[in-house]
Amino acid sequence: MTLPLHQITTAPPRRGSRVRAFEPYLLIAPTVLLVVGLMVVPIVIVIGYSLFDNVVTNQNPQFVGIANYLKVLADPNFWNAVENTLVFTVLSVVVHMVIGVGFALMLNSKLVHALPRAIFRAIYILPWIFTASVVAVLWRLLLDPSGVINYVLTTIGVLHQAVPWLATPATALISVTAINIWSGYPFFMISLLAGLQGVPADLYEAARVDGAGLIRQFFSVTIPALKPIIFSMALLDLLWTTQQFTLIWATTGGGPINHTEVVSTYTYKLAFNSYQFSMASTSAVVILVASLVVAVFYVRQQKKASQS
Repeated sequence: MTLPLHQITTAPPRRGSRVRAFEPYLLIAPTVLLVVGLMVVPIVIVIGYSLFDNVVTNQNPQFVGIANYLKVLADPNFWNAVENTLVFTVLSVVVHMVIGVGFALMLNSKLVHALPRAIFRAIYILPWIFTASVVAVLWRLLLDPSGVINYVLTTIGVLHQAVPWLATPATALISVTAINIWSGYPFFMISLLAGLQGVPADLYEAARVDGAGLIRQFFSVTIPALKPIIFSMALLDLLWTTQQFTLIWATTGGGPINHTEVVSTYTYKLAFNSYQFSMASTSAVVILVASLVVAVFYVRQQKKASQS
């Protein structure tokens, strides 16, 4: 017997179905709590500190609005740190890319036998094994006036006398940049080597059939295939290098006479040398905004790459 439509009632949803509806939220809840607790809350606190004067050291800090931002942006030491950061970052990223591409091509070449490739790969990746503090100690010893580099250069006649590379204003920034290049190029090399191994051999074969030489193959096949990887790695390296602190602090401390001062050491000194925590927070917020601009650009590029 069929019941009339008005007598048919919908069964109440089961309790199990309600629980299942909340399962996705329960699964991501720990991650959300960690992100909020470890990232969002500290950022909000720092932004709040930047709007007050004499926080931490003063029990009753006064609200000053954007006065700290105007003071930081008018500080010549801040712009000196920005200039040094740009030189340090741009040179590092560009040379990382050039060395990474060169070594990746060599390690992927069939002209080099398997055993030498394995040996070179082990040697080339060594800088990535050391921590920043170990790299700093190692290079401070090498660049010391009585170190190996000065000994070799004076022996072969390139230098007439030893140079304190990390203590001379004219050479300090270039020296720490060279150290950063040495310690960071394996990041590019390994990533680009993985990308090269994924390029189909048919593309090179087709290029050779068309009469393309090695140089033309490089620009017509290799670079287009590696372009997404190069672009992504360059942006990531840009973000990482602008925030480099340990290496510079352990080698020069921002000296001599602020010639290697970057925004990270500038901010650190404001907080823990001068105890100007409000100004340090302001500098940190400015750095955060600049980093977010690069991060947004990176995310948009990744979105376009995934859609193409």
